[in-house]
Amino acid sequence: MLDNRSSFANKIGDLAGYLLQTALALSLVLSISACRKTPVMQPAVDSGDPVTAAARIAEADKLYSERSDLSRVRLGIALLRQAQIADYGNYEAAWKLAKFNYYLGAHTVDDRERETAFREGIDAGTVAIRLNADKPEGHFWLGANYGGDAENSTLAGLANVEDIRREMDAVLKIDPKFEGASAYLALGKLYQEAPRVLGGDNQKAIEYLEKGVRVDGSNAMIRLYLAKAYHATRRDSEARKKIDEIRKMDPNPNYLPEYKEALDEANKLDQQIAAQR
Repeated sequence: MLDNRSSFANKIGDLAGYLLQTALALSLVLSISACRKTPVMQPAVDSGDPVTAAARIAEADKLYSERSDLSRVRLGIALLRQAQIADYGNYEAAWKLAKFNYYLGAHTVDDRERETAFREGIDAGTVAIRLNADKPEGHFWLGANYGGDAENSTLAGLANVEDIRREMDAVLKIDPKFEGASAYLALGKLYQEAPRVLGGDNQKAIEYLEKGVRVDGSNAMIRLYLAKAYHATRRDSEARKKIDEIRKMDPNPNYLPEYKEALDEANKLDQQIAAQR
């Protein structure tokens, strides 16, 4: 009798163990299945705030139209920095920050502000190209800031010559008419002002500037630097012809500050030519 009870108990124990193992196995299968069906939560990607960035850029554009007052340019730079913080991947904010900094660097009388502006312009232009290398704006304003930095520092000039060439060549491949054919202006200035050991060549400068005038005759600055190049090669009659053309131009309302600068410089050049006769 005791043997029968013991045998029965053993069978009950075996059955309980089997049921327990089965339950554990089923629980494991259900757990694995649930893990496969439940999507893994990925951290949200910060896509920025393009609406806020666009608003800041629009405000900055209004200020740039009043750029003859450098305080407006400085405010515009602050707004574009805010636009970049709101949406770092915003290409327009990057290249316009390079543009505004170039204008500030080229016109401020504060040496430290000039240096800072060109350096920030180079950084912003570099970001713009990383965001979109197939458009001309980033290349142009990066090259312009390299040029401003070169004019501001002899050591920077030695390092930046090839950088300027590279960026302006990129602009010409994408859109030769960009900014009134100003890539031709930048290359003409480069060859006109660079030392001969770095490729400076007045004849090459004239070739680029003459082509720029043919591509877009509305750019007074190209005519100014062509007049300067003619004067440097003793072609004063042609230089004076370009000066007269600047005086007779009907300037683009969007570029009045630049036209006034070109006209003032042209009049000074005319006086210089007259004094040397």
